[in-house]
Order: sequence, then C-alpha cells, then structure tokens
Amino acid sequence: MARGRRRDGGCRRGGCAADARRREGAAPRRRLARRGGGGSRGVRCLERRPLGRPQPLFRRSVRGRGATRRLRGGRRRSKARWSWPGGAVIRIRPAEPSDAAALCRLAEEVGREPGAWLLTTEMWRAVGDERRYLRAARRHTDAAVFVVDDDGEIVGRLSLARDQHPASRHVADLGLMVALSHRRRGIGRALLERAVIWAKESDVRKLELHVFPWNRPAIALYEAFGFEREGYRKAHYQRSGEEVDAVLMAYRVE
Repeated sequence: MARGRRRDGGCRRGGCAADARRREGAAPRRRLARRGGGGSRGVRCLERRPLGRPQPLFRRSVRGRGATRRLRGGRRRSKARWSWPGGAVIRIRPAEPSDAAALCRLAEEVGREPGAWLLTTEMWRAVGDERRYLRAARRHTDAAVFVVDDDGEIVGRLSLARDQHPASRHVADLGLMVALSHRRRGIGRALLERAVIWAKESDVRKLELHVFPWNRPAIALYEAFGFEREGYRKAHYQRSGEEVDAVLMAYRVE
C-alpha cells in the first residue's frame, strides 16, 4: 500500500479532495492510472458521468393514420400492422410458400367478380406452381411477394419483379389484388407504400403496372397515389379469343 494512504483509498491526514467529497456525500470518483505510472503515483480522479440513453433503431412518426417509421439513414418504413374496429389485426408481411393455397383462392375469387376481368389470364396457376414461385421469389433479390394477413386470412397480395433487360434494371413490374370484402379500407394504398419501400431498398427507380381501362376504382387509387398514365396498349391481352386493351401506368420512385 502506498505511503500515507488508507485501505479505502482515502488520505490518512484527511486533507485531500477525495476525502472532502466523501464527507459531503458526493459520489466517489473513478481513479484511472496515467500511462507510465506505477503504484499510486500518477493517479488522478475522474467524475462518474451517466451514460446517455441508447438510440432506438427506428422512431415512430405521429402524423395521423398513415404513420411511418423512420430508419437510420433517413429511410422510412410504412406501417406493417394496424387494427380495425372490432379488434381484428391486419398486417403486411412477406409471403411464405405455405400461403400458396390461400393466394390461389384469393386470385380465383377476384377473377370471378361479376362485370369485370381483373385477372389477365383465364385461370390462376396451380397451387404447386404458386408454391414454387413463392420459394423462388424468396431466394431471388429481383422479386418479392407480400400478403395482407387478416388474423390468418390472406386478403391481399403484392407482387414485384425487376425488369431483366440490362438497360431496364431500374424498372420493376407491380401486381396488386385485394379481396372484395376488404376494399376501401386503405389496404391498397398500404400495399403501394410497401412497394415503394422495396423499390428504394432494391435500387428501383420506376414502378410499372397494367390495368384494364374499365377498372376505374383501381385507376383512381393509382392516380391518387402518384402513378401517371404513360400509354394505352391496344389488344395487349387475349382472353377467351377476345383482344383486350390495357392502360400502362408508372410511378417514379424518389
């Protein structure tokens, strides 16, 4: 033990600053040895300072119904889970291969709606083909499929696929469908917000989609979100031997 020092670190004569702080009830100071010092020589006292609160990974904004989360780096993430009156919880999540059967049922229900051809094919793919497609989409960074899960019931789908042409890698195709029972609730807009997030994360600067000219509710949704009409494609699809037109719409990702 150093000469003139007590075992508790105080001075035997009681005249040092550390003893004064003990008498006043102040918090003890940390002792750090200076470089090159030996024993108790060269020892200085440092005050303990409380550590700051850790910064959260993201912060919730408080701007009404369309709440977003701000990630580090300035990116934003749309609300992925929300509750409806009655306690039902609806969330947007990546599709799993186990969702294949439910997604096929959703597509068939949408395709059977009276007065409109919302699907561009006569029938949706088989469950096995859908399952293989979902597995491939999970492995491939240029494609993604999201579903709207209403307490275990799949009521919406969002499909995204990057253009494979070398000169159009910044463009991705978008497909969206929502069950008739869940429309006009903001689900379609939430899916479009999720599409924009995926586009920013994937360095996609343009989203494109095709919509039938008579599907006015869908066109109104896309235009309200910011999509613009870029073209009108005559006889773009064939269904039951009939040629069907399509409206080409696009959204610039900024």
